[in-house]
Amino acid sequence: MKKLKWGLIGCGDISRKRVAPALRDLPNCEFFAINRANYELAESFASEFGARKWHKTWQELVTDDEIDAVYVATPVNLHCPQTIAAAESGKQVLCEKPMALTVAECDRMISACRANNVKLGIAYYRNFYPVIDRIKEIIASGEIGQVVFSQINAFEYFNPLPTDSQYWFLRKEQAGGGPMFDFGCHRIEVLLNIFGPVKYTKGFISRVLFDREVEDTSTAFFSFNSGPNAILNITHAAYEPQDTMDIFGDKGSIHVPVLNAGYMTVRTQTGDRTEEHPPEANFHQPLIEDFTQAVLDDYNPAVNGETGREVASIEEIIFNDWKFI
Repeated sequence: MKKLKWGLIGCGDISRKRVAPALRDLPNCEFFAINRANYELAESFASEFGARKWHKTWQELVTDDEIDAVYVATPVNLHCPQTIAAAESGKQVLCEKPMALTVAECDRMISACRANNVKLGIAYYRNFYPVIDRIKEIIASGEIGQVVFSQINAFEYFNPLPTDSQYWFLRKEQAGGGPMFDFGCHRIEVLLNIFGPVKYTKGFISRVLFDREVEDTSTAFFSFNSGPNAILNITHAAYEPQDTMDIFGDKGSIHVPVLNAGYMTVRTQTGDRTEEHPPEANFHQPLIEDFTQAVLDDYNPAVNGETGREVASIEEIIFNDWKFI
């Protein structure tokens, strides 16, 4: 089997838990090289996951002639310059979400990849969740009738100390925004995947609990061209974690109590039915496998730069004024 040689920029929590194991284990991937900010720890990370090389700088990695593709897993402010540099070195690029700090940066990334004839993917891995495909099937079948409304809640308590390695998520210049920017973007992609393009967006951002540069709580309202309205609630400040999605039609409803678990209840006049559609144990694996095969077989990856740009354009509306309420 033909394999794609990968380089990984950034060896944080997501890389350790999901990206590096997928690059190591997938049959169409060869995990070849890494770069991490703390170079003293690079060799041990590379050895742990079987990468052959470790570069002192990300610039060295993207210009390594032995590498075919680069996974960008760094803070958001670095996505644009690293993607452009990789593309200009002829590397295929799979970039963590959110795609960039602004839509203008997204456009620069897309243009660079097109100009250098390389593919660009964005790590919205929920696009590959079987439960999302099943929801789309149920809606298309008409079982719950015309969808009129959906609501997503994504809550987690997150308040790292300044000494914590994840504190950058609270720095606006690095992260772009708070939880709506970080994991709210995933849910925006889910809504776009299910309901299609948005015709109207309105957002509210708040510092309800914490005094920080970015919001700790946010709500966004959407109206879709396909008909339904939706509300997305995101917070770093709630004690009770939530990962819910509810969809209401005129003939029934769908209730997903934990989106990452993949089980749901379908409620109609004939009663309730439970279904289980769990994702892969490694959420990133289908995403990386699809992107790799897209490069090898020369087709567009399922989640590409245009997907990332569409999410970014909605985020930009939500954060446009940056006035806390």
